Amino acid sequence: MDNLQPTSFAPIINDPVESTSGLTINDLNKYLPALQTVDDIIMNADSMKEGLFWAEGLKGLKKIPEKSIDLIITEPPKEPWINLDDKGGQLTLQEYYEWNHEWLLEASRVLKNTGGIYLLCDWSRSNMYNGLLNERFIVQNRITWYNRLAKNNNQNLTWKNQSGDIWFATKNEDFLFNNNATSLKSERKLLLNDRERKAQTNFWFDIPAATNKNARYSNKLYSKILDASSFKLNWVLDPFMKNGDIGLSCKKAGRRFIGFEANKDLSLMSMKRIDQNEN
Repeated sequence: MDNLQPTSFAPIINDPVESTSGLTINDLNKYLPALQTVDDIIMNADSMKEGLFWAEGLKGLKKIPEKSIDLIITEPPKEPWINLDDKGGQLTLQEYYEWNHEWLLEASRVLKNTGGIYLLCDWSRSNMYNGLLNERFIVQNRITWYNRLAKNNNQNLTWKNQSGDIWFATKNEDFLFNNNATSLKSERKLLLNDRERKAQTNFWFDIPAATNKNARYSNKLYSKILDASSFKLNWVLDPFMKNGDIGLSCKKAGRRFIGFEANKDLSLMSMKRIDQNEN
């Protein structure tokens, strides 16, 4: 990606002790000078540019041109950063709801009319996001997937939590979707008849665990979404990119990616992973 091209800077860190997990001193010296902020987002509908930005997601979204993005894939943070230098205190439930409402308004604005959004969340917030999405989008489906990182939200263990939700919503009924992309292959023996063999399923039980220690989820999770709802060179946006999983999947799939992350260390990790096309 354009913002990851090596630059000839004198080392800015010489301490041999690694200050960030997964990033060496050489990594920091390479990627810190290339780190972009929200002030570096200068785009219009005719001049889009790929990039990773150290930016709070809502502020980054406001800099993206209207109807310029083909697909949004994201997992909103449970404790969002409001400012880069100060995460601030935990939001109240009402404040969190209003924050989600605001960034989803911006998400609707930047999506093309044929675009879609895939929003990942756990079961405890799923109903909230269903309601929020219905205010600005048309909810097309809820995908349930095998999330090996799912955690129980209380100490009184009842049913073990091993699932995640993905809400798929669009701006209207004329949206991009590849019906052949999400059909079952190796799992066909579990289906009952020929008609069902050709059907799509919103139960994704075939998601493996991530094999890379720096990855949050398997690339297969995102490749399913990218295959179903985008073409090569489409613009994909993640307002809360964490460690860059979605950006890396976009690079592998030939999509153009824009990502925001308020945590500086995670922004640098994303730059490293995408630059090195990490497996």
